[in-house]
Amino acid sequence: MTIDIVLPSSGMGIEEARIVQWLKDVGDHVSEGETIVEVETAKATVEIEAPGTGTLATIVAPVGTTVEVNAVIGTIER
Repeated sequence: MTIDIVLPSSGMGIEEARIVQWLKDVGDHVSEGETIVEVETAKATVEIEAPGTGTLATIVAPVGTTVEVNAVIGTIER
């Protein structure tokens, strides 16, 4: 089963963010709730947590990429 990692809405009118740093590499084990990526909005740097436990399968948005809210930025394989 694949779990999408999506850029969540911050509720502050933010429509996009830039990927600053992935804290895990493809193939690494991740636990639900663990911080796995940092993104930068116009207002702040935000940590994104893993939405489930498994293996980081893909990084769709590499460092430096600007993505819109609700876009898939990676996947976790259970």
